[in-house]
Amino acid sequence: MRAKYILRNVNHALPLSGMARPNSLEIHPLDKKRWKDLETLFNGPGGSIVRGCWCMYYRRSGRAEKPADLTYAQFNKCSLKALVDKGVAPGLIGYRDGKPIAWVSLGPREDYAKLARSSVMKAVDDKPVWSVVCFYTAKEARGEHLAEAMLKGAIDYARLRGARLIEAYPVDKQERERDDSMWFGAKSMYDRAGFVEVARRKPTRPVVRKTLRPQRESKNRSS
Repeated sequence: MRAKYILRNVNHALPLSGMARPNSLEIHPLDKKRWKDLETLFNGPGGSIVRGCWCMYYRRSGRAEKPADLTYAQFNKCSLKALVDKGVAPGLIGYRDGKPIAWVSLGPREDYAKLARSSVMKAVDDKPVWSVVCFYTAKEARGEHLAEAMLKGAIDYARLRGARLIEAYPVDKQERERDDSMWFGAKSMYDRAGFVEVARRKPTRPVVRKTLRPQRESKNRSS
């Protein structure tokens, strides 16, 4: 069963894909008050890779110098926390029944410095674009299409923040890769969401984009 979802941010509450149901996700931007929820999600079973990266790998152009008293995992965690403390929302958290269960990292492409150095993910053109970089789902909920629901939330959040293009770098293979190779998501998921291929510099790694129209004002929108 594919998850329904509700996207909420500081200024809007948007019911999407129908009314909330028991399997629904409620999606929020990561902010200071939700930091502990991200820790809970990443520190759960099956999170060893994300606990090392803390979604900082693509935000740096190279290997950063860290304080001698910190491991790289600790340094990455502190770096992401510093962004959140400054008011940057580096991604969205999905909740089910109040429990953090899914994550997607996204933002303006220029926030991800390593993309510019990648032969696969380098810029297609000079148009302003948001990038979807990483998905993570709690171990007990994998296989429930939560990444697809999080992608829909990411599209709507980027639109609300004024983005007119959103871009991603999925894996395109006939057979499913190991979970730790699929943080970008599968191309088939983006196909279903209306993305189109705009570049392919490696046989299994296309660049896909979706044009976003401005969000219509709604009388039902609440704050």
